[in-house]
Amino acid sequence: MASPPDTSKTTKLERYNSYLRRVNSTKFLAASSKLLFRVTLLVALILIFFFTLNYPPLSDNPHHVHLHHHQNFIASAFYGNGATWEKKVRHSSTPRRPNGFSVLVTGAAGFVGTHCALALKKRGDGVLGLDNFNSYYDPSLKRARQSLLSKHQIFVVEADLNDAPLLSKLFDVVPFTHVLHLAAQAGVRYAMKNPQSYVNSNIAGLVNLLEIAKSAQPQPAIVWASSSSVYGLNTQNPFSESHRTDQPASLYAATKKAGEEIAHTYNHIYGLSITGLRFFTVYGPWGRPDMAYFFFTKDILQGKPITIYQTQDDREVARDFTYIDDVVKGCLGALDTAEKSTGSGGKKRGPAQLRIYNLGNTSPVSVGKLVSILEGLLNVNAKKNILKMPRNGDVPFTHANVSLAYRDFGYKPTTDLATGLRKFVKWYVSYYGIQSRANKENGSFDGDGAGAESS
Repeated sequence: MASPPDTSKTTKLERYNSYLRRVNSTKFLAASSKLLFRVTLLVALILIFFFTLNYPPLSDNPHHVHLHHHQNFIASAFYGNGATWEKKVRHSSTPRRPNGFSVLVTGAAGFVGTHCALALKKRGDGVLGLDNFNSYYDPSLKRARQSLLSKHQIFVVEADLNDAPLLSKLFDVVPFTHVLHLAAQAGVRYAMKNPQSYVNSNIAGLVNLLEIAKSAQPQPAIVWASSSSVYGLNTQNPFSESHRTDQPASLYAATKKAGEEIAHTYNHIYGLSITGLRFFTVYGPWGRPDMAYFFFTKDILQGKPITIYQTQDDREVARDFTYIDDVVKGCLGALDTAEKSTGSGGKKRGPAQLRIYNLGNTSPVSVGKLVSILEGLLNVNAKKNILKMPRNGDVPFTHANVSLAYRDFGYKPTTDLATGLRKFVKWYVSYYGIQSRANKENGSFDGDGAGAESS
């Protein structure tokens, strides 16, 4: 009988081949995993590099850098594909009057921005707002202004000036005729705490906006907010546009002066029509809580002492306080007389308009007089601390010569400080619910200005 075939060698060979297949498979998987990891890492690095270039974290508040970086990315991705968003942008930007403007108002949820946006909308212009709602002061006040704008059909895009893709998208969606650029990091003293925020907003943000505007079709005319702070250590009075502005006393002033020089450059090279407005201590309803008249009102009502500064030689500090309604008229006058930009395709085709104006009240009032008026309006005697002015960038005196603005667009301030503060106090007690609360407590508070005439 024949013996069965010997299969041991075949079995061993199959086992060996199976082993080789497993080894090779393991090596292949390992190599694939390494390759996949390297490719993923490379792609991630490329994406990080791309987003760093296109979405620089230039928040006004250093504690919110990463938040703004993330928001810019999300915002651009969402806005770029949002039909509903585009519809809101177009609707808000469309003028209702014949030959009306289509105006992009940056800093629209700010003090001056809100008032200007409302005035433009009221007369029939199309208005689109832009604001990053930073936390330099209470964002809830900015949100309240945003709600006010929304009631008047003004849409505010929440974004940062340094978000170039989003700004480009806005100019793609809307052929803006004008830009009213009011967004900025404000305040003189805060610059000592957070200098980078001023560079980010007042210089980088301005450049980013001008970069987008120069390539827009059509190029818009631009009116923007400079500041009376650019006069710095100038001792000539009243301040005139022809006076020196090369001796700033604060970083804030330096960034605004830099903005004026940057504006000159973009006008000269690209044909952008640009008008700068030097505001002098603007005050009024919906104002900024970091301004003296605002926090004086708050502290006086709360029974807290207020600090009144004097100069090193014992002179009173004085400001050319300018009521918001007068400033709004100046802004609209500048917009109405702004000539069209002359550039096309990012190239200058001819000479373009370049202007700078003071917008002030022409009547400086001492801070002591300001406090006296507030005491009369609030029926409360302030607790005062008199101190020497620290060397923090503030200047002792401002006084505007506005003859140039009057000549070119009829700017003429009409509101004196007592009248303007009366309107502010009326708004303040209403907004913060102080009038009703005070009346319940003692029945003596008159938020509408009792006693103001005698102060």
